[in-house]
Amino acid sequence: MTRAFVFPGQGSQAVGMGVELAKAFPPAREVFEEVDDALNQRLSRLMAEGPESELTLTENAQPALMAVSLAALRTIEREGSTSLAKLATMVAGHSLGEYSALCAAGALGLADTARLLKRRGRAMQTAVPVGAGAMAALMGMELDAAREVAAAASGQTGLVCDVANDNAPGQVVVSGAAAAVDKAIELAAAKGGRRSIKLPVSAPFHCRLMQPAAEEMEKALAEVAIAAPVVPVVANVSATPVDDPDEIRRKLVEQVTATVRWRECVAAMKAGGAATLVECGAGRVLSGLARRIDKDMQAVSVGTPPEVEAFLKTL
Repeated sequence: MTRAFVFPGQGSQAVGMGVELAKAFPPAREVFEEVDDALNQRLSRLMAEGPESELTLTENAQPALMAVSLAALRTIEREGSTSLAKLATMVAGHSLGEYSALCAAGALGLADTARLLKRRGRAMQTAVPVGAGAMAALMGMELDAAREVAAAASGQTGLVCDVANDNAPGQVVVSGAAAAVDKAIELAAAKGGRRSIKLPVSAPFHCRLMQPAAEEMEKALAEVAIAAPVVPVVANVSATPVDDPDEIRRKLVEQVTATVRWRECVAAMKAGGAATLVECGAGRVLSGLARRIDKDMQAVSVGTPPEVEAFLKTL
């Protein structure tokens, strides 16, 4: 077996996602119904009809993206008469996608995962007033250079600026106070960065400003059962496989304020024997990053009925 399954994070959401899956496959419908029930919210209707402004709210986008990922996976398992343990050597997810990965691997129940992500989204949104924080992708900069830029921006402004995501070679995201992120953009240009892109986010994720959200998630995670996953989950914060429930809980708390080490996660999955990454859920962001990280890595997306059917033919 040479596959790893990966699960997307925030930014991959779009109105209409999951609609065709639900129409085509009963297992997908069951996932959406269970998530709606767990949240006591018609999240599936919001995903289908919008408005986009409401879907992109962090507290909605996070459980919605997880629901699409699990709908696709449960369909593959049911239609293919198989299981994740037979399909993958390991799993990983980008930021909120790590919760999807843990749910996929049986470490978390679906209803618990939906409620945790709703709570995580609210906690992250309220940790910093809207407009006070920002995030920016520093294109053409490697990790060490981006760290230097973030540290210098923080030092010059007296405000928080941290590396939030090491996504791929030449794509590092910084996060923090708005003025510090603006300074980082200025410093990156002076240091030879190709360009910087401010991200359309409502809060500065994965930086020290998220500490109140980390404390909220520590409480939330203490209230749910976590089992050993059926396949190892590569953790964002360490880029190493984890399967101990207590360690999973600790790393999910740390993840709120820590760097998402995605480039290293992909390298760890390859080192663990994965030659193909299967991006399970909405969009193709992780498939694109995989090719930038390792040109020999194959990547396929499974988030629509044609993609699911094509994947099932390969089993």
